[in-house]
Amino acid sequence: MAVAKPVQPQAIVGTQSGDQVFRAFLIGAALLVLLVMIALIAVLVSGASTSISEFGFLFFAQTDWNPPSQLFGALAYIYGTIVTSIIALLLATPFAIGAAIYVSEYAPRWLGNPISFCVELLVTIPSVVYGLWGYFTLAPFMRRTIEPFLKNTIGEVPIIGALFQGPATGRNYLTAGVILAIMITPTILSISREIITQVPRLQKEGVMALGATKWETIRYSILPYARGGIIGAAMLGLARAIGETMAVTMVIGNSSTGRITPSLLNTGATIASTIANQYGDTVDALHNAALIELGLVLLIVASVFTIGARVLVRRISKLPGARA
Repeated sequence: MAVAKPVQPQAIVGTQSGDQVFRAFLIGAALLVLLVMIALIAVLVSGASTSISEFGFLFFAQTDWNPPSQLFGALAYIYGTIVTSIIALLLATPFAIGAAIYVSEYAPRWLGNPISFCVELLVTIPSVVYGLWGYFTLAPFMRRTIEPFLKNTIGEVPIIGALFQGPATGRNYLTAGVILAIMITPTILSISREIITQVPRLQKEGVMALGATKWETIRYSILPYARGGIIGAAMLGLARAIGETMAVTMVIGNSSTGRITPSLLNTGATIASTIANQYGDTVDALHNAALIELGLVLLIVASVFTIGARVLVRRISKLPGARA
């Protein structure tokens, strides 16, 4: 009978050394990301120190942005960023999830694979291309068709009609939200499709074996299992919408009046579009510091939404039937 050869201690020591080196590398990579984040915050705080000391909390609470008078308030731009991002999320999420379900569960492979490939190509289109298309095609279409229709229908409804008051210009919060929705739909769709395809096949077949219809299988088996990942996909799309610059700059109207009104048909600006429009034309050091503080505010807003999304995904994942 053959006798098994004993394992050489040198091999075990070598394996342990390799594991230690790899572990140290991973720890270093994680710490590097953290250091980069800390360094970024430090640079922004240092560059914005003049504005921070001059305005304090009023920078977040006032709407006046007047460089010649050295008055700087970011509230209107924070409002524009949040409004356009929420519009994009509300418009994009239902279409993206519906398309992901169709591609994953209904479409034959010969059709689903080309659709998925085309969607992934849309993610790679530069934002300035979306902006040019929005400026020359989407904005005129919104001005001639969509905005007059919304004004004549929903605009006549009490309370909610305030969202669609004012002239139809085609360059406003609504158009900016629509183009952002178009831009983030491929991101949400691609990730949602991957999450849905990861639902165990036996789980779906088991529900259908009990007599469930296709829709009931999706509703009670697939969506509960994938909802944490789908919410995460939507939040990734929201993160892109918050930081988007060129496309929004070209269709939002870039108003610097600082007015905050409920109408989505008014021109406005976001934090990113304001920085893009003004950073190369600063009139003094305080103006430059105020724009850097806007960048710090954008980082804070994006971080708040990201952290909130993580908390939401974690809570949803713990619900009965959800994927852990």
